Amino acid sequence: MPRPKTFTIRTFGCQMNEHDSERLAGLLVKEGMVAADPHGDADVVIFNTCTIRENADLKLYSALGHLKAEKQRRPEMQIAVGGCMAQKDRGRIVERAGWVDVVFGTHNLADAPELLRRAALEGPVVQVWDAPDPDAARDMAPALYAVRELPWAAWMTIQTGCDNTCAYCIVPAVRGGEISRPFDDLVREGEMLARSGVTEITVLGQNVNSYGRDITRRRPLFADLLRALGEIEGLERIRFTSPHPKDLRPETIRAMAETPAVCPQLHLPMQSGSDRVLKAMRRGYSAERYLRRLADARAGVDDLAVTTDLIVGFPGESDADFDETLAVVAEADFDSAYTFIFSPREGTRAAELRADFVDADVIAERFTRLKEVLDRSALRHHARREGRVEEVLVEGPSRRNDQMISGRTRQGKLIHFAASDQPLRGGSLVRVKVTHGAPYHLLGELESYVRGPRHKVRIPLLNS
Repeated sequence: MPRPKTFTIRTFGCQMNEHDSERLAGLLVKEGMVAADPHGDADVVIFNTCTIRENADLKLYSALGHLKAEKQRRPEMQIAVGGCMAQKDRGRIVERAGWVDVVFGTHNLADAPELLRRAALEGPVVQVWDAPDPDAARDMAPALYAVRELPWAAWMTIQTGCDNTCAYCIVPAVRGGEISRPFDDLVREGEMLARSGVTEITVLGQNVNSYGRDITRRRPLFADLLRALGEIEGLERIRFTSPHPKDLRPETIRAMAETPAVCPQLHLPMQSGSDRVLKAMRRGYSAERYLRRLADARAGVDDLAVTTDLIVGFPGESDADFDETLAVVAEADFDSAYTFIFSPREGTRAAELRADFVDADVIAERFTRLKEVLDRSALRHHARREGRVEEVLVEGPSRRNDQMISGRTRQGKLIHFAASDQPLRGGSLVRVKVTHGAPYHLLGELESYVRGPRHKVRIPLLNS
């Protein structure tokens, strides 16, 4: 009997890509393939790509370049490129890396196993749909085969695509317009995840709080979904990302506050604190409106942790614009933030504003100043938690110190604490007293053991 083919998937980009890779791995396992040993040679290497920033392109072509000699040594090895960059640059990938066997896009991920079979018989295959099939996008079946990195935690995609027109963003071009998955399918998926031992889910969408507006006129459907998922026995933690500030409605805030399983954590991308820049970005809100929505959320949800996204150096951003951003960031008092240097993406409005691009040295100086403001607010938030006892979902040994255990609080904060005599497996729930707050993590001492993992050691496919 021939040995099964082995595969490895290398993922670039956001949580949506991470979940797509989990789904893709599940589909390959369903075909009889097995994940390759990390130190061995895989029969199939798949790159699931991102195209948000320029360095994603550089990473892909560098990785493909390293594989060229390996492909010459092992011509039976297959190389595939999927995801957002494949959707956008299918022709360029073939031109620059002719040794790639399969190119597939964001809209036909489920076809990857069949495309690999075809390429083995026919030679290189490029198949990229220019638009999503709404029925395929709403079909929950591919998600049921997902092979998750953490068996106690799962992503749940509730919506694909985006209807917004942010000037810097390529997502609508590579993922299409918003398509919401059916409400009942999502609830059934949550129930199946819970039965398999998943205790934490993160709801995903390009603009999660607009979920359902393409399938119903009843506006607070996302709030209804949070409540419905919160009623599923076994789901202890529900998170979501990312909402759009202009669509953060009172119904969602109330659902967060009134549904115990929904974690007190909100990622609310701001991008800039300058009204002039926000208008150029086509974000649909002002700094004042953003701060009002933020205040409403904090007033409505106890002990809410708030994170954000910020772009430095958007075309035309002046010193005065950046000073306004610093002032708004200081007032917003975020727990943490993801900060990005503006990266022009071909096909976006912002990429056409080359005459207004900000000098790299100016951006670097602004980036440093922004980090100082964010670090101060993060340190304040973490210092205030010293002495508190937090409920922590264990992830496993710390990556930097195997004598320490790492986990996440309900607010999503990373906490490290000394390992105890009793082994703590990932997925366990414990209580930890916070002893020190640093800008990017907490330190603590184990107070008590709540329960062990609820997942099985071997993860069954959800349809089995």
